[in-house]
Amino acid sequence: MRDLIAYICLQSRKEGTAGYAHVTEIIRGLQRRKWRVKLYEPTYSRTAQEPSILERAFNFFWVQIRFILNARSKPVVAYLRSHFALLPLTLYCKLRGIRVIQEINGPFEDLFVAWPFTKKLSWIFNSLSRIQYRLSDAAVAVTPNLGEWFLKQAGIKPVFIIPNGANTDIFHPQAVSTIDLPKPYVFFFGTLAKWQGIDTILAAAKHPNWPTGVSLAIAGDGVEQNKVTHFCRQQDHAIWLKRIPYEQIPGVITKSMVGLCTKSDVQSHSKTGLFPLKLFETLACGVPIIVTDFPGQADLVRQYSCGLVIEPNNAELLANAVADIFQHPKKRQKMGANGANAIQQYHSWDTRAAETDKAIRSLIN
Repeated sequence: MRDLIAYICLQSRKEGTAGYAHVTEIIRGLQRRKWRVKLYEPTYSRTAQEPSILERAFNFFWVQIRFILNARSKPVVAYLRSHFALLPLTLYCKLRGIRVIQEINGPFEDLFVAWPFTKKLSWIFNSLSRIQYRLSDAAVAVTPNLGEWFLKQAGIKPVFIIPNGANTDIFHPQAVSTIDLPKPYVFFFGTLAKWQGIDTILAAAKHPNWPTGVSLAIAGDGVEQNKVTHFCRQQDHAIWLKRIPYEQIPGVITKSMVGLCTKSDVQSHSKTGLFPLKLFETLACGVPIIVTDFPGQADLVRQYSCGLVIEPNNAELLANAVADIFQHPKKRQKMGANGANAIQQYHSWDTRAAETDKAIRSLIN
């Protein structure tokens, strides 16, 4: 076995979320490459109940205390899933000579979108993160634009671009599901938040250009849940699946006509880009995808001709894109095959773990 890597994640890591998949798959991939990996995470990460702010704050510091208490077996690298509260741990690592890698999944603004009340103290949260970046030894960014953004915050240091991926043992064109839905259907899955473009998706589904006979299936929960459930009660062709088990998602994707990754027009997306997990998982199942025109996801779809790219917040264009996919089955099949081949060859989680392994080795050798 190789040396020890400490992987620190302060975000809630519930099964079925992007954070859960990312952390779990990278750790598994590093372990396959003979690294010893110890994960430090909050005690509430695997529970169904949403933690209170007080419980979150307590865990932010308890995770770091546990790391310090266990640091007798000194890790060669502390791999931090970037979080404003990790400044004490970053400082400790600097004093102990432990290399720090920051995993950057989004810019500062992502915190304010998820928790709007924090925007009033944005200068504090931004400063806490910026100091960490400058003290760190390297970063892993999920998009090229985000890597450039990090360099502006941290100065010159190694930045490795390692996007999200898909577990191609689970997400593949032969995946099955016991959930039976009326075909053909368009599928969206994920957190029901405003920045996911929920308003645009619902408006498109009742637009006159939405093809007759095509259903909309939505899986997930979140702050926009009431809006989705109300819409589904009013529209016969719309179905809300709640939060379905993770193992059922690949089969539901595979049976769908097209997937949706139509993020709304959030300013940070246009600057730093994004590679959402659902992008890779949908394509891995051999299903084309409709994405909004932001760096990262739009570039990948254009590169492999595996879906359609539309401008954000435009329900008519989304309805037209669904109609185009519906009316051209051969084109749909070709795009689906292109996507599955691309993910299998270049964008699996095992490939991402190999890239992470290479980044860590280049830093410590």
